[in-house]
Amino acid sequence: MSLTKSEAIEKNRYELQISIDKATFDSAVQAVYRKQVKSITVPGFRKGKAPRSIIEKMYGKGVFYEDAINDLIPDAYTEALKESALDVVGQPEFDIVSIDDNGLVLSAKVYVKPEVVIKDYLGIEVEKEVLPVTDEEIDKEIETVRERNSREIEVTDRAAEMGDTTVIDFEGFCDGVAFEGGKGTDYALKLGSGSFIPGFEEQIVGKSIDEEFDVNVTFPAEYHAADLAGKAAIFKVKIHAITKVELPALDDDFAKDVSEFDTFDEYKADLKAKIQSRHDKAADSAVEEKLVEALIEKLEADIPEPMFVAETENFVRDYDSRLRSQGLDLNTYFKYTGMTLDTLREQVRPQAERQVKARLALEKIAALENVEVTDEDINGEYETIANAYGVELEQVKASIDSAAIAEDMKVKKAMDLVKEKAVVKAKKAPAKKSTAKKAPAKKAAEGEATEAPAEEKPAAKKAPAKKTTTAKKPAAAKEEKEAAPEAEIKE
Repeated sequence: MSLTKSEAIEKNRYELQISIDKATFDSAVQAVYRKQVKSITVPGFRKGKAPRSIIEKMYGKGVFYEDAINDLIPDAYTEALKESALDVVGQPEFDIVSIDDNGLVLSAKVYVKPEVVIKDYLGIEVEKEVLPVTDEEIDKEIETVRERNSREIEVTDRAAEMGDTTVIDFEGFCDGVAFEGGKGTDYALKLGSGSFIPGFEEQIVGKSIDEEFDVNVTFPAEYHAADLAGKAAIFKVKIHAITKVELPALDDDFAKDVSEFDTFDEYKADLKAKIQSRHDKAADSAVEEKLVEALIEKLEADIPEPMFVAETENFVRDYDSRLRSQGLDLNTYFKYTGMTLDTLREQVRPQAERQVKARLALEKIAALENVEVTDEDINGEYETIANAYGVELEQVKASIDSAAIAEDMKVKKAMDLVKEKAVVKAKKAPAKKSTAKKAPAKKAAEGEATEAPAEEKPAAKKAPAKKTTTAKKPAAAKEEKEAAPEAEIKE
């Protein structure tokens, strides 16, 4: 097997002619015959015993050619690529040039990486904006931790309030007749959650434990159950229990419980430092993104379509892998979202194009700057991959070619060089205005709780049920109308 011709047939496209000698081709045909003869029946011969010449006489001389050629192509093409020294991208298109007494000649049309021109890639000017940490950010993080450490306590000395969780029995009636799906027992309903149709939860406010009362509501005109849409209904309701969420006080004890610090001030200062660190990293990432965009703008290259297609498929495969890590797959995702493989490809295509252009630019910079990769660099990258995926180092080395690692490292070093030489100018971040509307100051009455309003409390946990039933949520519940599953993909 040898490469007999390599010529450019159009820009960034070559045709390779690969010659396979007669002995090698005949050997491949004979191997296919031995494999397939077992399932071939020829009159006058036992099944699997017909001579090759008889089968070829019955079905044609080339009956085994196609499979033989398919068996020969991988090795023949690999060897031809080595001889051609072409940097091929995408999949080749094969054709048979000839099959005769001299053997087999194949044609492979391939695309190659384009010639790349890039100038003025060092000293790129970019602005860097590091956002300051605001009091709102710190308070929001503290409140999140506070809510995680809240507890639910039973209320017995007052009526239900917005923000409470009530355990109720209910049954709905339209025109005096109970309707299907309108009954529930020991149902935990957080008041203000909007779980039921408008007006339902508000009418529970002010009612006490063991109190029985009517809730009068009207189903929305667009309600999913046509027989109830727009109709007035009465729900017979009884409250069994009331609970509320109690948030921990923001003091030194709180800091000790949720962190390694002894005082609340130390804990708050550490939170501020961590938020600032996130802002700094985000600013660095934004600078790198701006530099990549600048490199792409400076890139001059006639990029073959197969490069974009191949990278798009890589994005799709990565997407599928992330879904599988969450217990999903593409087919399930498509079912939930109404997307298709083609629409997903369209969605990731711009990212794929950007990736291809950025890599071509950085590969060219690495070549122009004579970027070198040492064995130490390669081994360090192997260790990084092994640690990131939790696999043995030798397993990583066996599965990833060192040449591919070296190319990736060159690209990384080229990007580091571009960042090092960039002219980064600080941009003053605009002052953030608080969007929170402050309520008029109100002095707390003696003995009145000063914790956050009930509306701002975290979602309450369900109180222990007194009875266990299989009753569905009432038809009044909005979320039953919106119960279609929705896949969530994490990056």
